[in-house]
Amino acid sequence: MLSQSNGQPANQAERGELSPCCIIFTDLDGTLLDHMTYSWEAARPALELCKLKRVPVVLVSSKTRAEMEPLHAEMGLSAPYVIENGGAVVFSAGGAPPPGDAEPLNGGWVWRLGEPYPELTKALQEIARELGLGLRGFSLMELDEIAHLTGLPQEAARLAAMREYDEPFVLEAGSTADEAAIEEAAHERGLRVVVGGRFYHLQGCNDKGEAVRRLLRHYRRANPRVPAVCLGDSPNDFSMLEVADYPVLVRSSKDYSYLQERIPNLLITGQVGPSGWNTAVEGLLADLKEE
Repeated sequence: MLSQSNGQPANQAERGELSPCCIIFTDLDGTLLDHMTYSWEAARPALELCKLKRVPVVLVSSKTRAEMEPLHAEMGLSAPYVIENGGAVVFSAGGAPPPGDAEPLNGGWVWRLGEPYPELTKALQEIARELGLGLRGFSLMELDEIAHLTGLPQEAARLAAMREYDEPFVLEAGSTADEAAIEEAAHERGLRVVVGGRFYHLQGCNDKGEAVRRLLRHYRRANPRVPAVCLGDSPNDFSMLEVADYPVLVRSSKDYSYLQERIPNLLITGQVGPSGWNTAVEGLLADLKEE
């Protein structure tokens, strides 16, 4: 048991998308996707159960729109998805209708929440010079370097480099991490730094939690009581877990058990990655059926 106007037509099916029994918001790498292989096969049973029960599964990731669009289609999902740590929300045609201030994009819509990428890359270079640190963002990397750091094949690395609202970066060899100084320099520029599973990320004041809050308000126009399930595995996901009615920390190689003091109703899975995701979601859907 688990603890606790854009021209979009509003047809009956779409209204149903806004009134489900619950909504699942999930991180990808290390959560729904295996940290090393990027496979989601172990989570397939629970994903299929979500489709059967018409439960929206909203992907929430630091990944780019170029990366997430084919993955979203491969998984057969119709719910909106959040790109680049809350930089924007993408709504696909035929899924839930977007809010009125979303903009048309490739047959769907994009709800922009973050700062433009060129402003972020410029700011990161300024911060590096100011602090005398070697901060190397994706914008300075060749595809081979991105592929090496992410473990992605070349084509997937090309998609990962197509940033719009978030600049992933690493500290170059020989640079000593001074996270507080980097965060302060970002804050002075109206930006923020978050820590992901592999990279630091420089972005606007958006984050996963704020994107989830906004989407929840959108869904709750039709059903004010619809519960939110959020699953993640790293500090980059904590703001999202704090929003959830049912927060789930998917176990990883790092110990984040201290988060239970901050989120008392937090569930920590026994298994890592998509296996842990699958067990948690199946259990949750069974619990909600009993309520």
